[in-house]
Amino acid sequence: MSLSQQIFIYCERGQDPAFWAEPMNALTNGAFIVAAAVATRDYWAAPPERRHTSAALLILLTYTIGAGSFLFHTYATRWAALADTIPIALFMLAYFGFVLRRFLGLHWLVAVAGVAAFYATLWYSGTIECRYDTLLPITSRTGARCFNGTLGYAPAFFALIGAAALLAALRHPAWRLIGLAGVVFLASMTFRTLDLELCNRIRLGDLVVGTHFLWHVLNALTLYLLLRAAIRYGSSGARLNGPA
Repeated sequence: MSLSQQIFIYCERGQDPAFWAEPMNALTNGAFIVAAAVATRDYWAAPPERRHTSAALLILLTYTIGAGSFLFHTYATRWAALADTIPIALFMLAYFGFVLRRFLGLHWLVAVAGVAAFYATLWYSGTIECRYDTLLPITSRTGARCFNGTLGYAPAFFALIGAAALLAALRHPAWRLIGLAGVVFLASMTFRTLDLELCNRIRLGDLVVGTHFLWHVLNALTLYLLLRAAIRYGSSGARLNGPA
């Protein structure tokens, strides 16, 4: 299987192999760069004790996500898909480990085991094949993958909601930002799922755009909320029983 093989899976591109066949999908990746830039400003504005390396690496991954997704929505090849998905996967795994270590204060061996288990759920959810007569039948008309490929992100959503609930129970102040990120991410997943189904209904003038570009914009907001939580509360350990 060639890495230069092109991939056609989004409404805006259709079957057009051109570089700018997805202008909205390509340009809205700038939202990730904006999110990372604002987080960078927050990072350097924070007191020195909050400027820890792990938060800086998460910010760097966010810049990489924007660049990788831009490559995929312009070149639309298998190698570009890897440039898109690998940074996203790394961010999800890294942030999950960050929550376990920085917010919950777990031993690093427990955190590593937790990240490994989380990776397994991500991998498994990406292999699930839905029956279109029982799960989201609206996408069957487009020939789309299970939930248009969004099911693979479900473990990340449940991890966010679960983490927010646990941190709230422990009265950790990061729960609000993480919970809000989970709500925004759910909306983001919804727009990603409906991209092909609503393809001919979402237009910008004569341009058919679909809804995938909203996945980018809302995901950028999701990542910023998570980065803000990491910068504000990640250096303080668990901070259990603190003010909520």
